[in-house]
Amino acid sequence: MAYLDLSSHRLHYRIDGNQEGNAPWLLFCNSLGTDLSMWDAQIAALSPHFRVLRYDRRGHGRSSAPPPPYALADLGHDVVALLDALGIEKTHFCGLSIGGLTGQWLGIHAGQRLDRIVLCATAARIGTAEGWAARIDSVRADGLAALTAATAERWFSPEFAAGHREAVGRVIESFTATSTDGYIGGCTALARADLREDIAAIANPLLAISGEGDPVCPPADLEYIAAHVQRGRHLSLPGRHIVNIESASLFNAALLEFLQC
Repeated sequence: MAYLDLSSHRLHYRIDGNQEGNAPWLLFCNSLGTDLSMWDAQIAALSPHFRVLRYDRRGHGRSSAPPPPYALADLGHDVVALLDALGIEKTHFCGLSIGGLTGQWLGIHAGQRLDRIVLCATAARIGTAEGWAARIDSVRADGLAALTAATAERWFSPEFAAGHREAVGRVIESFTATSTDGYIGGCTALARADLREDIAAIANPLLAISGEGDPVCPPADLEYIAAHVQRGRHLSLPGRHIVNIESASLFNAALLEFLQC
């Protein structure tokens, strides 16, 4: 296992795929309450074409958790620090939910480090400060296990959950394994993040992918992003919030088409 030690925490990362020649880099950034394994369904399809970098956000997976609160800028600077440490000058980027917000921050503040950007099941503003404060209070009182049923319902359609119990179970296990500090830190970053005006500065080619039935970040949120960046387009796929798993084949095909054009 590979780690990057920073001043306040340690980031766990993994590299898969084409390690020879000058294959382009592709960085995946996971959602709140998951680890880098949420992208397992993408690796076989994409690793022949890219050097694939995944990492666990601070407080998630095998990364350590500095005390909250976190800001979106903290999450963005973690990505830049990882790219610097690995000597990666430029990479494609794919992020989902808070990972997509991290990608928007990077497109605004470090766009020269990114090539093409894919933002999935995200928004320029996710939820409300009041809603995230209530979520934080709930986690402090009852822990993450109390949220598993509602989380699974938001993340996966009933049809997919019934037919793919093992896949859904693995994702929910990573959710309950997330550290309380890491989850609360992510909530504080989401509570403060509002990029609705700032995304006009993003000049990278950008694909916004929504889940057709996503109750967290519905297609209109992704349409907004595509319309307000300089070079954006929107695609909606069957599924709810974790659309990269629920529509893995269509998702992988969309990434390959967009990143290789």
